[in-house]
Amino acid sequence: MIELIKEKLPVSITLGLWSTLIAYLVSIPLGIRKAVKDGTAFDTWTSGAIIAAYAIPGFLFAILLLVLFAGGSYWQIFPLRGLTSDNFDQLSPLGKVADYFWHITLPVLASTISAFATLTLLTKNSFLDEIKKQYVVTARAKGLSERKVLYGHVFRNAMLIVIAGFPAVFIGVFFGGSLIIETIFSLDGLGRLGFEAAVARDYPIVFGTLFIFGLIGLLVGILSDLMYVVVDPRIDFEKREG
Repeated sequence: MIELIKEKLPVSITLGLWSTLIAYLVSIPLGIRKAVKDGTAFDTWTSGAIIAAYAIPGFLFAILLLVLFAGGSYWQIFPLRGLTSDNFDQLSPLGKVADYFWHITLPVLASTISAFATLTLLTKNSFLDEIKKQYVVTARAKGLSERKVLYGHVFRNAMLIVIAGFPAVFIGVFFGGSLIIETIFSLDGLGRLGFEAAVARDYPIVFGTLFIFGLIGLLVGILSDLMYVVVDPRIDFEKREG
């Protein structure tokens, strides 16, 4: 069973990491922009688009992507299933990278869509709270540029709560995404393994997959605590008062 889980785990971790990375790379700049443009037309229509995307279930969005871009009824742009092509071993190194990203595009998009809303609004609200504080008013009064104020002073304090949400985002994408998305796109990962084991009532495999999901959740939580220190050096876990 251990060998079977080790074989399937890299697919699920890859899917979760790419989805979480893309969610952060898009949501943080978008959340900062929405905070700066709070109350404007940009803030209004992006909020509407984000909430609409959040309301779409991940499995429904995955099916929509398959229908539109994987040869359903419209365009045959991306492959229907799998993580690599049949001739993957015969491709050049660059061809293997291109083939991998060609296959992973739709699953990552389907996994990421639900993470955008929470993360973007969390970033926006965190920045809005910090922008209203006295030290920001003082920094602006000293003549600092808006970019220096945002990224030199506000960013570190505002990012603490966003980093705190990293485990929840990753585990949500890793667990929910791997279970549903891997089954829809026929990816040979841990989520699909657990689903098929549950259908077949193979309880050792089911409990094994749940254990791995829980273990990864604990490790990501520890990583999140360490990131606190990187973002804000004032935090020191070794000097807590008893």
